[in-house]
Amino acid sequence: MNWEQVWALVLRYTFLLRRSVPRILEMFFWPMMDLLVWGFVTMYLIGANPAMPKLFTFLISAMIFWDILYRSAQGVTLSFLEDVWARNLLNIFVAPIRLREFLMATYLVGLLKTTVIVIVLTIMAIVLYQFNLFDLGFALIPFFANLLLMGWAVGMFTTGLILRWGPAAEGLAWGIPFFIQPAAAVFYPLEVLPRWLHPISLSIPATHVFEGMRQVLRGEGVSTEHLVMAFALNGVYLFGAGIFFRAMYRYARKNGLLAKLGSQ
Repeated sequence: MNWEQVWALVLRYTFLLRRSVPRILEMFFWPMMDLLVWGFVTMYLIGANPAMPKLFTFLISAMIFWDILYRSAQGVTLSFLEDVWARNLLNIFVAPIRLREFLMATYLVGLLKTTVIVIVLTIMAIVLYQFNLFDLGFALIPFFANLLLMGWAVGMFTTGLILRWGPAAEGLAWGIPFFIQPAAAVFYPLEVLPRWLHPISLSIPATHVFEGMRQVLRGEGVSTEHLVMAFALNGVYLFGAGIFFRAMYRYARKNGLLAKLGSQ
């Protein structure tokens, strides 16, 4: 791993943000709108039924946590797509840059974006709704790490699909995380889902994070079982996504799809 090359790629992707007001606005606009909408909807529900005091913390925490997964996944896919759109993809892969160095750079970009957005959303939640995500305490660290790891796995898988099917698959960069969301028990407990869907839901690392988050907010402490399962599943999915990405990269290079994608 050549960390100088990794850092050079990180600088390239972050310079794109620093020099583009529309990109910066897009990065913050949707998370902030989601927080406002969910916050006001939750305030309305609590006003209609004051017997649900925990509903607010459950939904706002879930919304911020979901954005960790979503933004870390997009850190991988959008970094790749930026090179496609700028017709710079061939330059990246012609240069002496290994796949693991390229992926590590996209991971770090995703981590940077996610951290900044979570801090902004947390400040907004404190100011608007008097809710502080950091009240979760130490549990916030493993929860954050697991969602970040799952986002990286989703991002690698999505990028592999784009390598295989080209521009026609670009919409998956935004769609695949939301395809997972209903089964991941993000805004509701696992018991709400049909029984036949439980095995699928429990095979998703994010499900264990959100279930564990709700346990902490109920005052039941951190669930070691959920954390262990989340880390174990993330290890499997990261390994599988890495193999899939490498296979799609080799297929695209062998069949000339990489050159076609890089010149469109």
